[in-house]
Amino acid sequence: MEKESKAFLEKLTNCFGPSGFEREALKIVRDYVKPYSDKISLDKLGSLQFIKKGSSDSPIILLPGHVDEVGFIVSGINKLGYVTFNPLGGWFDQVLLGQRVRIRTEKGDVDGLIAAKPPHLLTEEERSKVIKKDMMFIDVGASNEDEAKAMGIRIGNPIAPISNFSMLEKKKIKEGKAKGKETICFGKAFDDRVGAFVASEVVKRLSVNKIKHPNTVVGAATVQEEVGLRGARTTGYMIKPDVCLTLEVDISGDVPGIEPHQAPTKMGDGLSLTTYDSSMIPNQGLVEFIIKTAERAKIPYQLSTIARGGTDAGVIHISHIGCPSVVLGVPTRHIHSHVGVFSINDLENCVRLVVELVKRLDKKTVDGFTKY
Repeated sequence: MEKESKAFLEKLTNCFGPSGFEREALKIVRDYVKPYSDKISLDKLGSLQFIKKGSSDSPIILLPGHVDEVGFIVSGINKLGYVTFNPLGGWFDQVLLGQRVRIRTEKGDVDGLIAAKPPHLLTEEERSKVIKKDMMFIDVGASNEDEAKAMGIRIGNPIAPISNFSMLEKKKIKEGKAKGKETICFGKAFDDRVGAFVASEVVKRLSVNKIKHPNTVVGAATVQEEVGLRGARTTGYMIKPDVCLTLEVDISGDVPGIEPHQAPTKMGDGLSLTTYDSSMIPNQGLVEFIIKTAERAKIPYQLSTIARGGTDAGVIHISHIGCPSVVLGVPTRHIHSHVGVFSINDLENCVRLVVELVKRLDKKTVDGFTKY
């Protein structure tokens, strides 16, 4: 992967952008794809669409990836100057304590720490219980409410995790045999700026490599996915796609305590193709087409299933008269926390496969997904 692409990935995942406050991320995507796009547009919720025309106006292939990250919003300031908060998106309470966060205010960013009553002062009964979010607060160093307000903090300010992107290179060993080297990425907001990266990189490669494709490709950086797939609704309504390849992370199951049937994919073994989640059963003709394309192109993939949870495809596949849809993902450990982990090999293979699919999705093929 090129240095420019890696720099874009780092900048995009590091930036501030909880649900409803995605402007910084949207600008980064827009600036990156502008040289490679034929047209750029915005819907009135804020989602960004970037279009790369092929040899035909149809079919329209939509590549959405949401750019909002799980975060928080200020709900109040108590008399001692501690900030209370509500979640934006799904957080597991146990990953929060002791983590650093950034509050964005009109006067600038204010860094703080999620904390609670010290364990030294808890009773035995209190120690045996999980501390819930509503018992936590953010310490910004203030000594009273007036000091916190003087920093610019007020109800409604957005809050995001502080977690810088980094990479390490390791030897890949499988079944006792060396399989070359592999780069692993650590950072926040991989869910789902990794998907937005894939959409952006596909449009870039189509343009730079002058790849012919018999369709019109629309990459999309959607907003407010973590709070109800909201940007996907407006994007689907605006674009009216003929096929949707939603680009996401997948829950990597190679973590202690997870059974293979709960999360089948593993980091580093290939991109994921979701065969089912609670928001969508994908178009079966499209699923088979993707499997055949991946095998012909010798791109490693894994089949996935998610019992609970959904993606932007959950609303796009039922927009207007319906749209054949599927979810392609990058297996990622520890999503919805301050630090996720994924293999750049899986990311690169996801980009490669989407490019191969775009080259083959002509009108006859797409029409065949809804005929029987």
